[in-house]
Amino acid sequence: MNITVYLGASKGNDPALSRAVQEFGRWIGESGNALVYGGSRSGLMGLLADSVLAAGGEVTGVEPEFFIESEFQHEGLTKLIVTKDMSERKNRMIELGDAFVAFPGGTGTLEEITEIMSRVSLKLLDAPCILYDLKGYYQGLRTLLDHMIETGLSSGARQQGIYFARDLEEIQKILCRRK
Repeated sequence: MNITVYLGASKGNDPALSRAVQEFGRWIGESGNALVYGGSRSGLMGLLADSVLAAGGEVTGVEPEFFIESEFQHEGLTKLIVTKDMSERKNRMIELGDAFVAFPGGTGTLEEITEIMSRVSLKLLDAPCILYDLKGYYQGLRTLLDHMIETGLSSGARQQGIYFARDLEEIQKILCRRK
């Protein structure tokens, strides 16, 4: 399974996040799954790619030309796909993915995972959309989705396939059901 993961190019200030990223990367590599991600060598993105590769897994990075020109790309990937811009990058990562996971991240991570949430809710994408809710990171978003249902602007059926996982074990269970 190709697991597309969205996460930051910075490490943040909580060491638990780096540990969780590395643990998930090891699991991807050891389980025979493959990683699709944004292609950067820095921050959490680099940690994830390195941990998948160290565990013997395959890693596909998808990076826009302007990041390549700034030399942000990871040089040791199984495959690097260069796109003309961020829109093409996002679409390519979706095309390649069988499942989608968002670790805590910034506005770019949020923008990318909400695209997945929208496609899942519209039934344009039949794949799990998992938000890793490490230490309650995505609770505000979960509250908003619940509020959408309460106000009749969404429904449980529309949000089927969107998951909030408290830990890596929960993420693994959701992904293993998909196989």
